[in-house]
Order: sequence, then structure tokens, then C-alpha cells
Amino acid sequence: MIVIYHNPESKNSNNCLEILETSKNNHAIIKYKDKPLDAKKLKKIIKVLKVSPIEIIRTNDSLWIEKFKHLIDSGMEFSEEEFIQIMIKYPELIERPIIINGDKVVIGKPARKIFDIIS
Repeated sequence: MIVIYHNPESKNSNNCLEILETSKNNHAIIKYKDKPLDAKKLKKIIKVLKVSPIEIIRTNDSLWIEKFKHLIDSGMEFSEEEFIQIMIKYPELIERPIIINGDKVVIGKPARKIFDIIS
């Protein structure tokens, strides 16, 4: 079953959901604001994507800019665990939508990336 971490307010997320619905793949929708990712799931997603945690943080988001950009700009370095804890505390900073199909994961930006993991 395909799982989408969905934000109904997001155009990309809605486009991915539409692709899933029209492709007739079995899928589950998890509204990431209602059921945020935990550290274990985040670590698995990061591992499967073969990225560092900062690569799935929305660094252009006003929340990131307000709370963290100045720290990075001043030379402060965060560990992978600290980035994960930031994403747990502020789930809106996680790039999304996240689509998981077994051992395959994509961030659906743009939505056509979903085709990389669905048949």
C-alpha cells in the first residue's frame, strides 16, 4: 500500500493525491499535521532518499528563516539528530508531500515524481 503524508492546503500534495486516485493504486492518506512523523520514520525516509536531514527541510519557509537561518549563517552546525528533532517539533518545515511505496520514497515536488515509485 502506498502512503502519502498529505497537506490538503498544498497544491503539490493535492496533485499527488489526484495521481494516486486516478492510478487506482491502494493508498492511505495521512494528514501530516494531524499525525506527524516520528524520529524513527523520519530517519527511515532520510535513509531511503539517501539525503541528509537538511535536504528535506523547507529552508525557504518563514518559520525556518525566523528561528534557524541566523544560527546557520553565524556558523552554528546542527547534528543529524538535531535536524530531526527540529522537524519533529516543527513538522511544517518538512518538505512534502512524502509518498512511500514499500521501500521506495519520494517527495512529490513536482507531483510527477510520484511516477518514480508507482507502477
